[in-house]
Amino acid sequence: MADNTVTLAAVSGAHGVTGEVRLKLFADSLDSLKHYKTFNDGSLTVKSLRPTKDGAIARFVEINDRNAAEKLRSTLLTVPREALPELGEGEYYYSDLLGLPCVSTDGSDLGICVAVENFGASDVLEIQMPSVEGKPGKKFMVPMTVDAVPEWAAGADGRILIDAAFVI
Repeated sequence: MADNTVTLAAVSGAHGVTGEVRLKLFADSLDSLKHYKTFNDGSLTVKSLRPTKDGAIARFVEINDRNAAEKLRSTLLTVPREALPELGEGEYYYSDLLGLPCVSTDGSDLGICVAVENFGASDVLEIQMPSVEGKPGKKFMVPMTVDAVPEWAAGADGRILIDAAFVI
């Protein structure tokens, strides 16, 4: 991937009149965000973070009023990929799977992983099949389970192996 950053949250709007913002978290918890003092290549410095029932409230040193906070709406909070903690066996960051080529256990090219979703039960990979006659390929979803995805590897030579029984 050319972009070597990982998005941990997004600003969903202003909170109050003193420059605080509401955050939608993409990390496991607010604790995951507290490891970082700055976001977006140092352009946003964390002054405070506190949880809410559906995300978090943040105050940044650079933002002092509601107007400045409103301008941050839809801003993604990113950190360098290298700043993230090491993973255990079988763990992955969504960003490591995005863009990886997908291959069926029968050897056929399935396309690339374009999204990773979680609707509550487990992660689900969204795969876009190769284009046909200039038209974008169809998309399909596969659960990120050992049965459906027996192997995967991130990196420049990485790929996702999908059991042929799960391919539409």
